[in-house]
Amino acid sequence: MKKMNPVIHFEMPADDRKRMARFYTKAFGWEAKDLGPKMGNYVTVMTTQSDRKGPKKPGAINGGFFQRTDDMPMQYPSVVISVEDIDAHVKKVKAAGGTVLGRPMDIPGVGAYVSFVDTEGNRASMLEPIMHTRATPAKAAPKARAKGK
Repeated sequence: MKKMNPVIHFEMPADDRKRMARFYTKAFGWEAKDLGPKMGNYVTVMTTQSDRKGPKKPGAINGGFFQRTDDMPMQYPSVVISVEDIDAHVKKVKAAGGTVLGRPMDIPGVGAYVSFVDTEGNRASMLEPIMHTRATPAKAAPKARAKGK
């Protein structure tokens, strides 16, 4: 069977992350957690029962809210796709006609992350979860990638 890369997370921009978190908590019962300034004040939301490995229900995903700013392109709701090797998938996205927005960056305790635009103009992202990075010690660490190595 062919290996598929699943959608594992969603992201939405917010002008007021706290207001947005209150809305989704009241309207849908989601649990929100502000990660603070060291993590760009990103707010994670749990949409389903989860443990350390993620959602317990197959196919369910959690997400997060990021601060809308004037200096980032394409701030729309988007999905995050899990990949085992972000560098290889950057090449695949480009070869398939997509545009990668910057270089993969390290999200401490999470993994390597980068956004891209598909052939239809949709913004999405890829994440090489830390579990994949640790499983392949011969690979460059995400921190080294962020410096362009």
